[in-house]
Amino acid sequence: MSLGRPDSSAAYTIRNRVQFVYGGKDYFNTLLELICNAKQCIHLQFYIYENDETGWQVAHALIEAARRKVDVFLQVDGYASQGMSKKMIAELKAAGVNLKWFEPLFRSKHFYFGRRLHHKVVVADGLYSLVGGVNICNRYNDMPGEPAWLDTALYCEGEASFVLHHICRDMWGDKNLSTIDTSHIETFCDNIPEDEQIMVRARRNDWVNRKNQIWKTYYDIFSKAEKNITVMCSYFLPGRLFRKKISQAVKRGVHVKVILAGRSDIMMAKHAERYLYDWLLRNKIEVYEYQETVLHAKLAVYDARKVTIGSYNVNNISAYASLELNMDIENHSFAEYVVNELEKISTEHCKLITKENYTSSTNIFRRIWQRFCYSFINNVLNLFTFYFRQE
Repeated sequence: MSLGRPDSSAAYTIRNRVQFVYGGKDYFNTLLELICNAKQCIHLQFYIYENDETGWQVAHALIEAARRKVDVFLQVDGYASQGMSKKMIAELKAAGVNLKWFEPLFRSKHFYFGRRLHHKVVVADGLYSLVGGVNICNRYNDMPGEPAWLDTALYCEGEASFVLHHICRDMWGDKNLSTIDTSHIETFCDNIPEDEQIMVRARRNDWVNRKNQIWKTYYDIFSKAEKNITVMCSYFLPGRLFRKKISQAVKRGVHVKVILAGRSDIMMAKHAERYLYDWLLRNKIEVYEYQETVLHAKLAVYDARKVTIGSYNVNNISAYASLELNMDIENHSFAEYVVNELEKISTEHCKLITKENYTSSTNIFRRIWQRFCYSFINNVLNLFTFYFRQE
């Protein structure tokens, strides 16, 4: 069987193993292991890369990989990663790390203000990958006295990682990049026992380049679910069509649950999100707020059948502005595991929002403020994206 190609990213690949990964030490231990074990090349794409302990820990691992003659390609967002210090950049480049910014502010050929690289992707040797919502900085890591924000990722071994390798390679934009030896990838994939193989596909959203695969995944979730849907999302502001499909799912008898942030790093977005609580509760959707730290995860599962996980938030910014990347997994055992993990989170670490406690904590002035935040965010999105042109 031939390896998947980037133009087949809409199709499922079969020869894969996967593992559910939480943010914090779990994620960064996996990331550092990927970097340390890379033999040919490693691609990394991140929205935020900061000049702190975690940033330097990853930078030192990349420098060591480059010194081992591994081809290292680090692509970060030109706006959100401006915090990388000149010292860090100089040391990375001196060691041979290839570093590129995605659309630096006011310096890119086709600059769109709201179009940012929101990917969080790592691919080593075209075989091992890590995709989720985790950025490279301390707040996503477990630091002394400060637990990591709640986030998740998917670790994948197999041909889906090869598809990701080509996505990263194409986005790098240099057609002269050396190709990797794929013989070991074919051998590895062929040796995955049939009963361990899991269906995985890469999904992208980039409205300017006419990619809306993740949007379609969520549309299918809301349209096709028969029993239950659970969404865990950091900035949950579904558009009109998604709200309609969610409402229709409830009317079909589907049990819908959303796990949202109790504390948020963007309070205006949280107030806007709470403006929708009245609609959610009226439509008999269970709402939970995570209480331990900031919730930053982005995933959904339905009917213990299919999971999507990655960088995509259920809002119009992810749908129409940012570049997003998710992985879809269609496997009952894995989906059931994710359902159980989300059940633990909602029952042990969340507050259930009811009509009574929502009403008692919300007065007319707070509702006006929430409505203002909701309208403001939608208007800002329109302001930043009205001039976007599809290519």
